[in-house]
Amino acid sequence: MKPESGGNFRGGRGRGGQRHSFGGEKSAGDESRGGGRGGRFSERGGFRGGRGGDFGGRGRGRGDFGGRGRGGFNRGTPRGRGGRGGMRGGKKVLIEPHRHEGIFVAKGKEDCLVTRNVVVGESVYGEKRISVEDDAGGKIEYRVWNPFRSKLAAGIVNGLDQIHIKPGSRVLYLGAASGTTVSHVSDVVGADGVVYAVEFSHRSGRDLLNVAKHRTNVVPIIEDARHPHKYRMLVGMVDCIFADVAQPDQSRIVGVNAEYYLKNGGHAVISIKASCIDSVAAPEVVFAKEVDTLRKLQFTPREQVTLEPFERGHAMVTAQYRAPKKVKTEQ
Repeated sequence: MKPESGGNFRGGRGRGGQRHSFGGEKSAGDESRGGGRGGRFSERGGFRGGRGGDFGGRGRGRGDFGGRGRGGFNRGTPRGRGGRGGMRGGKKVLIEPHRHEGIFVAKGKEDCLVTRNVVVGESVYGEKRISVEDDAGGKIEYRVWNPFRSKLAAGIVNGLDQIHIKPGSRVLYLGAASGTTVSHVSDVVGADGVVYAVEFSHRSGRDLLNVAKHRTNVVPIIEDARHPHKYRMLVGMVDCIFADVAQPDQSRIVGVNAEYYLKNGGHAVISIKASCIDSVAAPEVVFAKEVDTLRKLQFTPREQVTLEPFERGHAMVTAQYRAPKKVKTEQ
């Protein structure tokens, strides 16, 4: 399988995700190889060793992308528009569903995380495309999702149990930037879902608008996420908030948007960059403080994974908003 556009995906070895679950929930990754630099995020310690890059099933332990210890991703193609297709493997490429609904794994000479392209024939940021035949002999196109270019993809590769984004989901995306990850979320939620993409920078917003021109399920909003009332006429209630705003008050931004738009029992998926919050404190300390802040904002933390080796000093946290109280059953 030879990609037609630049850059291959045989990069680093994918060291797997250091993973931590909250609330006393025991996960499948808790008994695997421990999580290195984890801080103390609860009485059970810090990042637990996760399942790593669990393409397809329940993981391969060390997070290898290629399935035989050689796979992985480099940083992919440079930023750009269009792209020249790429990785057209036909029957040589096997597409398998990932355990997260709406996401797939392309298995061939190299394994790749992919989403089904809702705008066939077009790349968003120069990513590679894979065209395969379906059972009826037609063509289905998938887009390679590089975890070095997308923090959500990095979290998936590093073993998040739940991303709370699936076909039909309504997602509020804070910090949409140029629309790289937004485009893949658009693929995942499909025609029955919607992505409200909020970006403050007008320069990045221009690229985001171009993405939305071809994707009818993306609603671009060029506005400051600190003031969610300014886009209340555009956004309805959502199932999930994804946040990648890299601001010192990121948790507060998520909280105020949740008050406006996140349904009770909905979820937030938050990418935390430690140096943007406190450039002096150790990342583990910063992550723990952010988790405590989320608790004060009526969130119940569910999971936490490091984004190493794809992003240094980053973690991804998932939390449930106004989680329903468990009813004790009398015996």
